[in-house]
Parts: sequence; structure tokens; C-alpha cells
Amino acid sequence: MSAGDNAPDEFGLIAQLFAPLAAGFPGALGLTDDAAFIPAEPGFDTVATMDAMVAGVHFLPDDPPDLVARKLIRVNLSDLAAKGAEPRLIMLAAAFPQGVGQDWLRRFGQGLAEDVAAFGIALIGGDTVSTPGPLTLTLTALGRIAAGRGLLRSGAKAGDQIWLSGSLGDSALGLKVLQGELTGLSAGHSDFLANRYRLPSPRVTLGPRLVGLAHAGMDVSDGLVQDLGHICRASGVGAVIHVSDLPLSEAARAALARDQSLLASVLAGGDDYELLFTVPDQAAAALRDLSDELGLALAPFGRIVAANGKAPVTVIGADGREMAVGKGGWRHFSGHREQGDGGWSD
Repeated sequence: MSAGDNAPDEFGLIAQLFAPLAAGFPGALGLTDDAAFIPAEPGFDTVATMDAMVAGVHFLPDDPPDLVARKLIRVNLSDLAAKGAEPRLIMLAAAFPQGVGQDWLRRFGQGLAEDVAAFGIALIGGDTVSTPGPLTLTLTALGRIAAGRGLLRSGAKAGDQIWLSGSLGDSALGLKVLQGELTGLSAGHSDFLANRYRLPSPRVTLGPRLVGLAHAGMDVSDGLVQDLGHICRASGVGAVIHVSDLPLSEAARAALARDQSLLASVLAGGDDYELLFTVPDQAAAALRDLSDELGLALAPFGRIVAANGKAPVTVIGADGREMAVGKGGWRHFSGHREQGDGGWSD
């Protein structure tokens, strides 16, 4: 984010980079007013979510600006997908560092435009300010779902199978690659993991298809153990998961083959933005068909059990013994990863 003398002022920035992203949604008023107007849709619930990203916390300060913009959109769309909602609209609040360069802003705007088009959504408003601190970005995403059909954390039932989309742990390992902490992998595996950290894939097609199949769900943002714990606490149940059944990419398997201690990062690292959900046994066949239809891996790796008053999630190692999992997930205000309750979770 190099300084630039020709960076536009706030209104120029809105007109040049953001107003074109509101095209096609009349209620946005071309981003020329202080608010947007969203017509109510009979028979639908509006699903709203908001996530913030801070340079040095949620992405590396030197990450490409277009990928920063796209990650910002995608982590929010992942929350909508986890509820079974169809994404429709976004709002952006951006605190840009003083002296941010025109080229950086242009590339950031290009990233926004790419994913606005890719996901068929519109930017309908927000705010831009200057800050002496790190780049801070907040995005609100709005989606829709048939009234009363949203997929919640609180519906898991004892006996449910626990499933995950895609693969687990790639993002946490990718961050280690980018920080130089994970070496010795092939270039292909290193690039794959780094890309999974920088550019998650929100499962916006899968999410709505889980409505009517899954009992409970959320996305994996703060780490599998912690996020599954959120489902357990909201549903009043426990969970048992098996390390040998975890859905892992070839790159993650290669990393674990070199260093088994990386399993802690796979279980607790977060930032995967895959969908975690529970289903009754009779839904398994439909999920396998759905996996084939979407070309997306979907895999079971555990069971929901009755709550036993202990830690909500039990991890069974490859040797069949219960594992002590020392790290449970990211806790922002403690500044480290630990097992614990989440409030307004990502």
C-alpha cells in the first residue's frame, strides 16, 4: 500500500470504484445518497451477516489488494451459505491507511468487481474513511431464504452424522507457508495451500441445497473444534470426531506426513470457510448424490452424541484413543487460540 499523490478523495473513490458495482439495483440510488432502499419480499426472510478484516490479523499486509477484496466478500458469503441463504447484496465500510496509493485502490476495486460479478450480487452502500492505523475492512452481506427455513446451529440431534464440505486445514497450513514456517513441500502443494488462505471458496451453491437435509450447520472460520463446539452448545449435545476420517487435501496430507504436529493446526487453525453440518443417517445417500452433482467433496467424519458434561467435542486419534486437543480456535480478544465459548463468532 504505497503512498500516492493522486489518490481520489472519498467521493471520487465512490464514483470511480464503487458506484459501478451498484448497477442493476435501483434501491442503491447509484451510491449518491446516505441510504439504500431494499424492497420487502413476501415469503422470504432476509439473512444478514457482517465480518471485519484487519491487516496483519485476517490477511497479510502485503497480500495482493484484489485478493484482499475478494476474501472480504467471500468470508461473508460463506456465512450466508451456512444459513442456506442466497447472497444478494453487500455493504462496505473501509478504513484505508493515510497515503494509500491509487494503484492499490484500483486493484482493490478490481477485486471487488470480479466477485460482485462472479456471485451475482450488488454493492448498495457503505462508508470510506482514512485511518492512521492498519487497513480495516468491514462488509455486511444480505441474502434471502424462504421464511422459516434458515439452517441454524441449534438443530443438531444425537445420532446425527457430522459432515464437512471440501477439505480441512488448508488455510491454516497455507498461512504457515506464507510466513515461512512450513517448508519442504512441492511448489504445487505450497501454492495450493497459500491460495486456500488468500482466497477461500464460499459454498454458496451447496448451502441452499442443505435446507431440508441438514439439522444444523455453520461455516468453519475459527477452527473445526471450536466451531463444532458452537453447534454442540447451541444444540445441547456433544460430538465425537475421528482424525482418520477428516477430509484432507493431498497438500495437507503431504504436510502432515512431514510433521504430525501440524494436526493441531488442521483441527484448530480456522479460515477454511467450508460448511460444517449435521444430518440424519437417511440423508447420507442424498448428500453423496449432491456431491457428485456439484463436483464438490462432501464427507462424514463424526457423530453427534448426547451431552456428557465434559468438553463438547471429543477427538479420536488414528490409534483409536481420545486425543487431548490443546488449541480450540481463534479468540480475538485473548489474542490466541484456545477452547472456549464464542459470542458473535465469525
